[in-house]
Amino acid sequence: MKKLDSIEEFNKLAEGEDPFFFVKHSLTCPISQAAFTEFEQFAGESDVPCYYLAVQEAKPLSNHIAETYHVKHESPQAILFSKADVAWHASHWKITKKSLAAALEENK
Repeated sequence: MKKLDSIEEFNKLAEGEDPFFFVKHSLTCPISQAAFTEFEQFAGESDVPCYYLAVQEAKPLSNHIAETYHVKHESPQAILFSKADVAWHASHWKITKKSLAAALEENK
């Protein structure tokens, strides 16, 4: 799992990686912490690259993703990118190790 902070880093990733998961994580929200823990567990067992941002530290990047890919910003939020577009996304309690694995399976 790798943390991204800039739009440039993300754009480079989006051009070269397929598929990949990305999570928007709030450093102050307990629901976000629970979702992030699920994401970490999934990432530890998955071959798919996994990335994240901390919303408080990377608001320009968070907004860029929402605007570019037309996915309303939520936090926490998990997004599966495939073929340079959003294939799946979920937020809050819907972010689980099981839901991430199912999203990946459905979008192969």
